Amino acid sequence: MIKIYHNPRCRKSREALNFLKSSGHNIDIVLYLTEKLTQAELREIIQKLKITSENLIRKEETLWKTQFKGKNLVDSELINLMIQEPRLMQRPIVVLGDKAVIARTAEAINQLF
Repeated sequence: MIKIYHNPRCRKSREALNFLKSSGHNIDIVLYLTEKLTQAELREIIQKLKITSENLIRKEETLWKTQFKGKNLVDSELINLMIQEPRLMQRPIVVLGDKAVIARTAEAINQLF
């Protein structure tokens, strides 16, 4: 089963979800803005993405720019920040097995297959 961490208000997230639906896959939709992730879940996602927690942060987000930019935050602080402020996470994230992608383009999802 494919899991998508989805924000219905995000155009790219909607496009990724439509792509998955049209491909006929079983989809588990996680509305991560309302369904808070745990530290373990977020660490697992980061591991599957093969990136650092800092690379999962949306650095153009106003909240990041006004409150956190330039601060030297360690990994655990960044993870806790994304749990408390999930809109700071890159989106959408699509997971299949032990792989994950940030699906800014629907075509990026093809990397999972």
